[in-house]
Amino acid sequence: MLKENMNNGYTSVNVGLTREEAEKRLKSYGYNLIENKKKVSPLKIFLSQFKDLIIWVLIGATIISGLMGDKADAITILIIVFMNAILGFIQEYRTERSLEALKELAAPTCKVVRSGKITVINAEYLVPGDIVVLETGDRVPADSVVIEESNLLVDESLLTGESLGVQKSASGKNNNLYMGTNILTGKAKVRVTLTGMDTEMGKIANMLDNIEVEKSPLREKLDNIGKVLIVLCLAICVIVTVLGVMRGQDLGEMFLLGVSLAVAAIPEGLTAIVTIALALGVSRMLKRNALVRKLPAVETLGCTSIICSDKTGTLTQNDMTVKAVYFGGKLYKDGFDKIPQGEILKKAFVYCNDCNYDFKEKSLKKALLGDPTETALLKAYFKDTRSLQEFVNNEKRIYDIPFDSDRKMMSVISRGGNGDVCYVKGAPERIINRCNYILLNGEKVPFQGAIKERVLKAVEDMSFQALRCIAAAYKDKELDKRGNLEESLTFLGVAGMIDPPRKEAKDAIFKCHTAGIKVVMITGDHKNTAFAIGKELEICKDMKQVVTGEDLDRLNDEELTNKIEQLRIFARVSPKHKLRIVKCFKKLGYIVSMTGDGVNDAPAVKEADIGVSMGISGTDVTKEASSMILLDDNFSTIVSAVEEGRTIYDNIRKFIRYLLSCNLGEVLTMFLATILSLKTPLLPIQILFINLATDGLPAIALGIDPGSDDIMYKKPRAKNESVFAHGLKDKILLRGSLIGICTVLSFLVGGYYGMSLETCRTIALGTLVMSQLLHVFECRSESKSLFEINPFTNVALLGAVTISVLMLVSVIYVPFLSEVFHTVALNFGQWMIVLFFSGIIAFINSVYMFISRKH
Repeated sequence: MLKENMNNGYTSVNVGLTREEAEKRLKSYGYNLIENKKKVSPLKIFLSQFKDLIIWVLIGATIISGLMGDKADAITILIIVFMNAILGFIQEYRTERSLEALKELAAPTCKVVRSGKITVINAEYLVPGDIVVLETGDRVPADSVVIEESNLLVDESLLTGESLGVQKSASGKNNNLYMGTNILTGKAKVRVTLTGMDTEMGKIANMLDNIEVEKSPLREKLDNIGKVLIVLCLAICVIVTVLGVMRGQDLGEMFLLGVSLAVAAIPEGLTAIVTIALALGVSRMLKRNALVRKLPAVETLGCTSIICSDKTGTLTQNDMTVKAVYFGGKLYKDGFDKIPQGEILKKAFVYCNDCNYDFKEKSLKKALLGDPTETALLKAYFKDTRSLQEFVNNEKRIYDIPFDSDRKMMSVISRGGNGDVCYVKGAPERIINRCNYILLNGEKVPFQGAIKERVLKAVEDMSFQALRCIAAAYKDKELDKRGNLEESLTFLGVAGMIDPPRKEAKDAIFKCHTAGIKVVMITGDHKNTAFAIGKELEICKDMKQVVTGEDLDRLNDEELTNKIEQLRIFARVSPKHKLRIVKCFKKLGYIVSMTGDGVNDAPAVKEADIGVSMGISGTDVTKEASSMILLDDNFSTIVSAVEEGRTIYDNIRKFIRYLLSCNLGEVLTMFLATILSLKTPLLPIQILFINLATDGLPAIALGIDPGSDDIMYKKPRAKNESVFAHGLKDKILLRGSLIGICTVLSFLVGGYYGMSLETCRTIALGTLVMSQLLHVFECRSESKSLFEINPFTNVALLGAVTISVLMLVSVIYVPFLSEVFHTVALNFGQWMIVLFFSGIIAFINSVYMFISRKH
């Protein structure tokens, strides 16, 4: 049941609490938060670094080695293990904190009245006594009591399990709202009574403790790959150990060598680095106004093959301006407040309007708070706040039927000096169909024949000029609120307004075309208006590419599937059409990104592979259903996010290539030496040092590598494409094999020239480390040679490699470290051996790629 206690668009907003009062209450009552029991403590993150079975085997083997008398090596190995754990802890802790920060940004917001002004704040800062404004699609931010409402229906299924909406009223017993419930229809002003853990939701906090960092599909794939690699590596390590013992080497030493090799060879940090790369990428996206709510969405973004975008505010500036008004059979292009006998049209657009007012502001632009379409109608008739206030105070809203996307209209009964009048405004075709009369020269005449045709022609002409049309009508008799209030209306006129395209949207759409991504525009506007904007933005070229919601209703699923790939604009569509469009594109194999803001958009947003909600105009329900929130409601931000998603995926491939090549090189070094019956080229402690020096910082630095220049010139990858696609597996096998072979050759060359075993091992150590550090630069591109890659575009990688080189130099030349790691100082000639064998592969490969690209 609709109530008659709503004012004219909340013009006389309650003063609410002052900022000082709110701050005092916040200290007293605490934050409006449900305690998150799943928060990971720093200690737990640190201890998780030791949960790997291989690590515990290494620790056990080290302790046994120490008991057998090799205490110095045992202590050093334990220090290395703990250093690895500390590095892992720092990386995961920073990731955890950054994800927590993102959750804070994704937290629900609400419109609260503070010191007489409506302000959008994070819901956690609400306190008892606050006045909150709620509308369709909003999530109730705290337990509250209704003080004003209109047609208020609430979904309380989260608390009660009851799927039917519950009607709420300001009077009577049923006036309580509960945290976490959703506004299905209507609007209200409510006073907060309880917050945080004191709310009904707080009493059953486990029901809301549902924010999870989802496991990425890529991580799951890599986990499976990791299990296979573990088996292979362990088998090789066992072979190396057994053959060493058979050759008469010490059992304890060979056991420790096998375990050390397993630790170095198994890429246990691979999945962790994937999470870190995704989290860092999410942080970069945030700087570009894209808030990713779910980590797996980052991977899917790189696969996006079609973007279905709203028009208003996303492709356009959301700054509506009335350019023309059709009234009394004539078209007016200025002076709308002086249209002869146009006072009643002015009343319809002003009183049937959901804009909020702050009359303390002198500037009219600042005084108007609401949807751009609503504010545009007011700015067309008023130049200052005072004249608007005087006009608004002449009549009082006593009843309304809010706008909804199915009816595409709203109605208001306004009470003034001449009695009650019902004003209706909405989509021209909907209003026209409900009108029996038209007001011409101050008289009602039948709305039919040539008169009706002229109005339809005027609407069509305005829409062809990219003007969005809003029609108005009225009714001053038989105002039965329970009957057909919106029937037998008298047509008044049409306002045509324009929302200019965003300048950056056209560039973003061009970028999509080059990236093989289709762009589809979805709008509630007239098809002519939509076509005019779409053509200017180069989304479409021909009217044949435009379809309306009515056209969609006439097509069955098979017909739509056959036709949809040729369509670029969907006009006059409702949210149910959006859902059907998404399903149809997905059926054809597209990876669909869908934008939405209203509560009814939530199903389509959730159904899409990448659901995108509006950060400014979006409802809480839609934000909850989405994978990503546009903080600026801008289409170009979606394209930036897709570009970032592609870059992140490329970077993940880079460090997978790097880590697996290097680990394979380490295993093959030891395996080949064993097969060839050579002395052990690397000691256990040296293998662990290599793991520490090369696997950590350089791999992470690859994760923040800037995107390549041609990242948006490639076609979207398939969603189920293997991470090893496009020859990555062959590159890993070839490069890993060459690293191992060259390391063994450097060891043999040292022996050939009669160098000591320690010197040969130091040369092998240097060769293995330097070949990996050179390879990290090769991994920055799959198509360019080292000569074509600018090393200064990733300063972090230069820094990481520099640190690794300094570590290598330290263990060779610092006496204490040299003794611990069993190395000797190398002379110039010996360094030449190291640099030759570590650089020859990279040099030959780069020359080959350079020549190939030139030809």
